[in-house]
Amino acid sequence: MNQRFRITRSMQPDAADQEISLEECQVYFSSKADFTYQTVLTVKGEESTMSIDGDFFMWKHGEALIPFRHYMGDLYVAISHQEIVPLMIEIASDLRADIVEG
Repeated sequence: MNQRFRITRSMQPDAADQEISLEECQVYFSSKADFTYQTVLTVKGEESTMSIDGDFFMWKHGEALIPFRHYMGDLYVAISHQEIVPLMIEIASDLRADIVEG
């Protein structure tokens, strides 16, 4: 099972004014060559396919696409590859945010 992490500013002083906006994410990730934006995440299982509406910034890692989901002022990512950890730390640092598990 993957660990899920949240990139957030909610732990910072005056957190009410510190949401990570979708617009901020769109500008940030558009400057990254290996990220694309999509509004539907499709997950294919052995017996079914599920589509999830939302705001997803997809990181291309080899053949895999790793979703960073913007939801209610935070970014969420599941650690399915160890290479995501340093990238997650870089993104949190660039966005002046903290990382929490869950």
